[in-house]
Amino acid sequence: MERIQSALAKARSARDRKLQPSGAGGKASPGSNPWQDLSEVALDPKVLARNLVVTHQPGARAANFDVMRTNLLRTLRTNGWTRVAITSPTPGCGKSTVALNLAFSLARLTDKQVLLVELDLRHPSLVEMLGMSPDQNFIESLGEGRLDYGQIRRVGPNLALALNSRSVASPAELLSAPRTADLIDEVEARLRPDVILFDMSPMLVSDDALAYLDQVDCALMVVAAEETTAAEIEKCGADLGKRTQVLGVVLNKCRYMEEDDTRVYPE
Repeated sequence: MERIQSALAKARSARDRKLQPSGAGGKASPGSNPWQDLSEVALDPKVLARNLVVTHQPGARAANFDVMRTNLLRTLRTNGWTRVAITSPTPGCGKSTVALNLAFSLARLTDKQVLLVELDLRHPSLVEMLGMSPDQNFIESLGEGRLDYGQIRRVGPNLALALNSRSVASPAELLSAPRTADLIDEVEARLRPDVILFDMSPMLVSDDALAYLDQVDCALMVVAAEETTAAEIEKCGADLGKRTQVLGVVLNKCRYMEEDDTRVYPE
C-alpha cells in the first residue's frame, strides 16, 4: 500500500508541475475567463427527473448526494486531490446516474467549479440522460490529438460537461495513450476546476477503466443492491486498490430503507 501511495503522490506531483502557469501556450490570457467562454446549454428539468437526476436543485431527493458531496470535498481538500473516478464492478449499477447527481450537487456550491468527463467510451449514456443534442464528441478530438473546447458545454455557472454521443472502437488504447493524458491535463490547466469527475467503464467487463486509473487521485465504486455480488465487489475493490485510492462504496438501487435513512429537515 505504501508503494501505491508513493506512486500516486509522484503522479500527482508531476501533474501539478504541468499545471503551473508558464506563459501563454494554451493557457488563458490575463483578464479572460475560459469557463465563461464555454458554450452554455439549458437542460429540461422533466428529462432530468425522468432519468433520476435529482440534484440540480436542493431538496429531500438531493439530500443523500449532498452528504456524499460534503464527505468527498473533505477528503479532496485534506489530500490536495481534484480527480475522482466513478466506476462499478459490472454494467447496470447506476454509476452514470451517481456521477451526474454528484456533479450537479457539487455545482450547486457557488464557490466550486466542476468538470464531468465521460470516459465510458463503449457505452456513452450521459448525453441521452441529459436530453442534450447528439453532437457531443469530446473524446473524438482527443483521439485526433487535439482539443476542441466547443465540445465542452457549460450548465449554469459552475458545471462543465465533456461528453460523447458515439462509442469508440478501441477505448483502452485511447485511454492509455500518453497524448490523451496530456490533453486532459491541458483542459485542467485551462479551466482550473475544483473537482473533476470521470465517469468510467465498469471494471470487470474490460480493461478500459484500468487504462486510465493512474491519471486519477481516487475512486468511488458504485454497486447495485440485490444485484452486485460480494465476489464482484471484492474483485473490483482489489483491482481499484492496486491503482488508486478507493474512497468507498456507494450502494445504489436500494429498494428498502429505514424511515430514519430518508428523514431530512423540513424545507
